[in-house]
Order: sequence, then structure tokens, then C-alpha cells
Amino acid sequence: MSIKSDKWIRRMAENEGMIEPFEAGQIRYDEKGERLISYGTSSYGYDVRCANEFKIFTNVHSTTVDPKHFDENSFVDIQSDVCIIPPNSFALARTVEYFRIPRTVLTVCLGKSTYARCGIIVNVTPLEPEWEGHVTLEFSNTTPLPAKIYANEGVAQMLFYESDEVCDTSYADRGGKYQGQRGVTLPKT
Repeated sequence: MSIKSDKWIRRMAENEGMIEPFEAGQIRYDEKGERLISYGTSSYGYDVRCANEFKIFTNVHSTTVDPKHFDENSFVDIQSDVCIIPPNSFALARTVEYFRIPRTVLTVCLGKSTYARCGIIVNVTPLEPEWEGHVTLEFSNTTPLPAKIYANEGVAQMLFYESDEVCDTSYADRGGKYQGQRGVTLPKT
């Protein structure tokens, strides 16, 4: 198993539709020349953007967070170019990009250092072979201060690992519950 390069990522995105929309290089400035948190293809990965749809945890209804019986009232929905996560809190978002992972590939996501250095942790579980959809992003604000997330800018990097052997059962084969997700997707059982 080896990590895939920028050449492979470009080829798979442009010819196979692995990432849509796709940026072949690193985008660092907007159309006005303002500095962005970079996104697009890097040497051995792809930096994804956060869409402008957010779900922020709230304690308004005093519910218990239960992954088997998740209460949608645990979140407040926000659509904005920025999201302010309260101190020691949590938010969900999604990528701008839609992914179609090849059968021989496992994709791992790591948060960008710009956010990590601000105490904001980005978590995404691996994208399994033949999974497709918008990636739900989990943001934890580990600081005692409010933290800002920028929509349409880079938040995390996807790393693609290709196996030398095809798996017997892919995510699509087993009918994974998050297959084809669009938008911010809450926990399912």
C-alpha cells in the first residue's frame, strides 16, 4: 500500500470524477487577492474546503448525546460564511467537494495545521473503498475561547492510499449507512 501523488490525484479527479468540484493546484488567494486558508491539490494529498452549512451543539433542550438514539435538537443549524464554535464545544459541517473513492483506495483525513495551532481539531473517519458523498466534518474547539471556522476555505487534507490487492467487500458492497450522503449528515444506527 502506498500514498498517492498529486499526479495520481489529478488523473483520478479529472478522468474518473473522484473529487468534484476539483482544484488541480493549491488555491491561496481569493479573486480579490485576499489570503485564504489554502485548498486544492498538494504533493501527496488534497486539501478540502468546508461548505457554509454548520450544525453547532447546543444545550437548550438539555438532551443527552446518544449515538444510538441521536436527538437532532442537540444542534442549531447555521448557514454562513463563518461559524463561531463556542468554547469547549463542537460543530459539524461538510466538505464542498463530493468524493467517489475507488475500490482499491482508503482515504485518511487530517486537520490542517492552521486550525490545529488554534486549538481546533478536525476529525473525519476514513473514507472506505467505494464510499461516495460529501464528507461530514467534525470540529472540536478545545480552547476556552470562541473559535472561527471559515466556509469555502481549506480545513483538512485527504491522503489517498492504494492497496496492492482489491478488497473482498467494499463500503458499497455492504450497503454502508453513510453511502451517497449529501449535506451535513448526523449519526445513524
